[in-house]
Amino acid sequence: MTSIPEMAACVIGAGPVGATLAATLAAAGLPVAVVDNAPLPPMALPDFDGRAYAIALTSQRLLAAAGIWERLPAEPCAIRRIRVADGRPGEPPSPLSLAFDAGEVSADPFGYMVEARSLRLALNAALPTLPNLHVFAPATATVERQAEGATIRLSTGEVLRARLVVAAEGRNSPLRREAGIRATTLDYHQIGMVGAFAHEHPHEGMALEQFLPNGPFAQLPLAGPDRFGTAAYPHASAFVWADRTAIARRMLALDDDGFGRELARRLGGHLGAVRPIGRRWSYPLSALLVERWTDTRLALIGDAAHGVHPIAGQGLNLGFRDVAALAEEVIDAWNAGGDPSAPGVLSRYQARRRPDTLLMLTGMHALERLFGNDFTPVRIARRLGIAAVDRLPGLKRAFARQAMGLGPGVTGLLAGQPLLKPSGGPA
Repeated sequence: MTSIPEMAACVIGAGPVGATLAATLAAAGLPVAVVDNAPLPPMALPDFDGRAYAIALTSQRLLAAAGIWERLPAEPCAIRRIRVADGRPGEPPSPLSLAFDAGEVSADPFGYMVEARSLRLALNAALPTLPNLHVFAPATATVERQAEGATIRLSTGEVLRARLVVAAEGRNSPLRREAGIRATTLDYHQIGMVGAFAHEHPHEGMALEQFLPNGPFAQLPLAGPDRFGTAAYPHASAFVWADRTAIARRMLALDDDGFGRELARRLGGHLGAVRPIGRRWSYPLSALLVERWTDTRLALIGDAAHGVHPIAGQGLNLGFRDVAALAEEVIDAWNAGGDPSAPGVLSRYQARRRPDTLLMLTGMHALERLFGNDFTPVRIARRLGIAAVDRLPGLKRAFARQAMGLGPGVTGLLAGQPLLKPSGGPA
């Protein structure tokens, strides 16, 4: 077997969150490995498949610090306005709505819509340029964690040794199960549907969050108008649509014309005629919370550590906040000549991430419960509450900053600070 010098960290899972952590640590000069059981996609830009990510401003700063943002092959679309409304399918949105304008908070947008294919290509372009990063894909890993370090045996024959192993394999993380870390789940009995559609009128950088009785519906602006559609449908947006399982299955079985009509019933008429483009993607919705985020030589990030309702589109951004917190703790320890997986390092990481994630999870759950019904008195109270917030500038500003990811205590990489290069590392 081939033996490779010891790594500061070995990340298992090269999805957007795992690959970003590996790139961030390697860009700071730490020796890192990333392992994934699937090959990295080719570097040619594939056809648009309907998937796009809402990247908060703070997440964009993290991607920029890691050298990923500058490698996006296509210009992202800035989200400059957000409209929140309560409604019912087939009816005009309530006039008692809530409108946010990023210009009222800062010169920066709320965030950006980035096509999934663009982010994957940016990651694929960044990873080979980092001399401290070793990528093993496709490969499977058998991990042995002990107090003195971790040994990772790959299906390709290589043997890695690392101070820290990071579980970034998603909701069903094998490393989490092997560590005996219990996870609590809550089934929403809903299916989330994501995809994209072309439309007649420009979106002008506005996102719509429409609260409907059976689940929320969001329209998110995509860049263009030259990239999608036809002369009749020159503009494009992504959608994130949650609905009760039985209804969602009926929607997914429709042809493009029928599905487009259902999109239009939930959008209202502000974008004109619409036509679905790309694939439709779907997944069951549930919340997930782990009892702890760490174990001996192990840290959980992204979907391995948490899952929230997509009512505010914060799932991926929570993962990027994990990346920033863990990277800062590991880099600080390495730069100081310490152990990047010492109990104190891991406990600080958990202390930083657990309260924020719990607050987000309970907040999204409360929103889903509040808006996920059609009881008339509650619906009227919701609409009055939305209108009241729209008339309170201080509260609106706080909500707007939260949408950007600029909550209390945002520092370091999420605040736009550059990576600190190490002078050495542990002896």
